[in-house]
Amino acid sequence: MPLSRSLSMTSLSGLPVWEDENLPVEDLLLFEVAWEVTNKVGGIYTVIQTKAKLTVDEWGENFFMVGPYYEHNFKMQVEQCEASHPAIKKAMESLSNNGCQVHFGRWLIEGSPYVILFDIGTAAWNLDRWKGEFWDTCGIGLPYHDREANDSLIFGSLTAWFFKELTDQLQDKPNVIAHFHEWQAGAGLILCRSRKIPMATIFTTHATLLGRYLCAANLDFYNNLDKFNIDKEAGERQIYHRYCMERAAVHCSHVFTTVSQITAVEADHILHRRPDVVTPNGLNVKKFSAVHEFQNLHSTNKGKIQEFVRGHFYGHLDFNLEKTLFFFIAGRYEFSNKGADIFLESLSRLNYLLRVHRSDVTVVVFFIMPAKTNNFNVETLKGQAIRKQLWDTAHSVKEKFGKRLYDALLKGEIPDMNKILDKDDFTIMKRAIYSTQRQSLPPVTTHNMLDDTTDPILSNVRRIGLFNARTDRVKIVFHPEFLSSTSPLLPMDYEEFVRGCHLGVFPSYYEPWGYTPGECTVMGIPSVTTNLSGFGCFMEDHVSDPAAYGIYIVDRRFRSADESCNQLTQFMFGFCQQSRRQRIIQRNRTERLSDLLDWRYLGRFYMHARHLALSRAFPDKFKMDPTAPPQTEGFRYPRPSSVPPSPSASLHSTPHHSDEEEEPYDDDEEAERDRQNIRAPFSLGAVPAGKKKHPGEFSN
Repeated sequence: MPLSRSLSMTSLSGLPVWEDENLPVEDLLLFEVAWEVTNKVGGIYTVIQTKAKLTVDEWGENFFMVGPYYEHNFKMQVEQCEASHPAIKKAMESLSNNGCQVHFGRWLIEGSPYVILFDIGTAAWNLDRWKGEFWDTCGIGLPYHDREANDSLIFGSLTAWFFKELTDQLQDKPNVIAHFHEWQAGAGLILCRSRKIPMATIFTTHATLLGRYLCAANLDFYNNLDKFNIDKEAGERQIYHRYCMERAAVHCSHVFTTVSQITAVEADHILHRRPDVVTPNGLNVKKFSAVHEFQNLHSTNKGKIQEFVRGHFYGHLDFNLEKTLFFFIAGRYEFSNKGADIFLESLSRLNYLLRVHRSDVTVVVFFIMPAKTNNFNVETLKGQAIRKQLWDTAHSVKEKFGKRLYDALLKGEIPDMNKILDKDDFTIMKRAIYSTQRQSLPPVTTHNMLDDTTDPILSNVRRIGLFNARTDRVKIVFHPEFLSSTSPLLPMDYEEFVRGCHLGVFPSYYEPWGYTPGECTVMGIPSVTTNLSGFGCFMEDHVSDPAAYGIYIVDRRFRSADESCNQLTQFMFGFCQQSRRQRIIQRNRTERLSDLLDWRYLGRFYMHARHLALSRAFPDKFKMDPTAPPQTEGFRYPRPSSVPPSPSASLHSTPHHSDEEEEPYDDDEEAERDRQNIRAPFSLGAVPAGKKKHPGEFSN
């Protein structure tokens, strides 16, 4: 589903359009091979799904996606049809005639790309033979108990078989480009190259396999990249064969790409090849026609979250909801990798600062991370029931009050306010108030956790003592389940929830790209990220003052954990000091950056990678100067003109300030100045003038 943003007067429609790479797409066939085609497993699914529309627009009927066949996914997501290209049809028939089922159709997403899906189950009888061939080819042996690796080999063998049949049919015209994503598709690339199949190959790693394991082990990963014994570390984690498949695919490909500068540094050390191109992840940004619609959506969805808070904190609702800010963190439950550890510690420090400064601001923080549960928390359900009961009671009394007031006014009388409500009305209201009495504190979690005592988030909540007490200015709500509009607790989809919040906080330690802050940006919601995430590095390189645009970047690479905690605390405390008007201005600026994340612009990096692969695979037919910089140049957003030049000048010395003291701001004037000031001084990955290049960093 495409994310939506407004087409408002703040939109930077002046972004330059790059020149095309001038590929003769009518004489080429492009294949994108990934385990996640029609198969939602992780973030790569989002990448290939959102990019499909742009690629179909560029390549038309010459673009195909290749993935594994799963019956349920095929029935729900694919419209089956016959392959129109004769060579592809014959290649599929060749596999089918040898007992391997192949399915063809259109994937029912935006762009409706063609998909070719291989049924791994029907080809499993070849596994032992293919294992032997794989060992003979590259010396990589796969253990029998690793089903995922075995399935990847079957998928790769079918892919290589298909491309061999296809290229035999085509006879070098049109030429074939195959783009493989991640190690699960890597076996196919290795076999294609070892069999000398005439095609251009690209391999993209979205995150190195070993990198995920090492970061999950709480090691000082980035400061020890050059010190790890890679083979030993992979062997100890029993993933040496997977690591070998990934590394072999990287070195076999004509062009190697990764999604961010930080992952490029990681890949250079772990996989021992420097990426040829960095291909940032984009989003399919669909625009509204209504002016400032995203601000209206924020207000509407914030009201829904406020309703949940009224129920969850019944009996303890002694804080002003109009001065309550909603922060959130969401994603896979990787406690350290996603930065939930330093986030909780920073919340404890933020709570202290807000209490010391006697701030009237309350922060409600949502943790949206799926964990093992057995049901909803009874106390949480009771809170929503009581809220609804109070709402019904208030409406009932209001109806009676309104009717009596109406009758009195019709008679030309000023009603006696002591008589307009009778004893029954007061009794009903007293009962309603009595029902809100609560002996316990509002629950931290909305569900019954299966492993309450050892759960990382709950264990740290106990350590820092944030139990939603009346004196706490920071309240915590742990929702260990993905959001759904059908939930009886918080009936909102994820997109609606994000739009209703004030700040997304994602202080990740290991995040090769990071779609969550990108989604916040597109929806005009400020966010916190880090310089260890691909998104954070991208914004540092392309925006002069990210914080002015609502992108707060925590330094987790060159600071200690304690210093990073303090920096995150200061970011959040500064955000709490902003007035409502300042937050509205900042949301306008944040939403203005969404053009930077649109596939219409970031897709050009993929175009460059394809051109480069063709020039290396078929140097006689496709020419490209290897020393020439790619035409995929980045942007450099200036500091907003209304932001003071000194960071300290933009913060108030006290949280108690007046709206009349705000700096002058004209949204139209600032947006127009931004449009005029956009420039493209460097290629993505190059270091802007005046900015120090960190050791190990490099450009495309």
